[in-house]
Amino acid sequence: MSKRKKDPQSYQNRTYRRFFTETDLVASRAHIRETDLQILATNDVGDRATELVLQYRLQIENYIVKHPHFSATLKPLPFDNLAPPIVRKMMKAARVADVGPMAAVAGAIAQFVGEQLIADGCEEIIIENGGDIYLSRKRDCTAAIYAGQSPLNSMVGVHIPATLQPLGICTSSGTIGHSLSLGEADSVTVVAGSTLVADAVATRLGNEVVGEGSGKQAIARALETGKQIEDIHGVIVICDEVMGAIGDLELVRLN
Repeated sequence: MSKRKKDPQSYQNRTYRRFFTETDLVASRAHIRETDLQILATNDVGDRATELVLQYRLQIENYIVKHPHFSATLKPLPFDNLAPPIVRKMMKAARVADVGPMAAVAGAIAQFVGEQLIADGCEEIIIENGGDIYLSRKRDCTAAIYAGQSPLNSMVGVHIPATLQPLGICTSSGTIGHSLSLGEADSVTVVAGSTLVADAVATRLGNEVVGEGSGKQAIARALETGKQIEDIHGVIVICDEVMGAIGDLELVRLN
């Protein structure tokens, strides 16, 4: 399998968001530096979400000032009971996936903002942060999988029952976006009860889709690794025209 280069254009333009629509929810946005949240909720929460993004980013950034290794390491760090709650949860997710804690940062902000908005009185919410989704609805949903230039792009979705929510649906890619991925998959999507765990595990499994051999062999390695990781509902990997999946997930074909 030849090395495939990232295409940042589709990520920068957020072209995948054209599939991110729910007519019965109100759309808003919170954008602070690298954090760009697209939100669908029962009411306009843009201003409050922006406040929360600033709050949680500040907690993470202040921790990094005192502990620079937190932002640089690609391995789990010793747990710090004195760290802010969002940092502690990033550390725990990193241990589950055996990656650095920053692998969970997008999922962390999405989930923490979503949980606080629900605590504020928002009944239903979907938050997408660079392809990582926190989902809390009272009805079944279908999440489309964006896989860049793959022929399977946006042709496959995951059915999410209301009984499993809230949960996280996170995607790592070796060919889309600016986030660090050591692999070559068009998409590695992980569904988990925790958005932070889904984010961290997607990064870990994305790193597995690399090396010589066919796409099927690389995908099989990633899925085999995924079977050893607890706390996830399932994994879908797409690399070019090949797809593989494990777990208790219902896949649907999209038009």
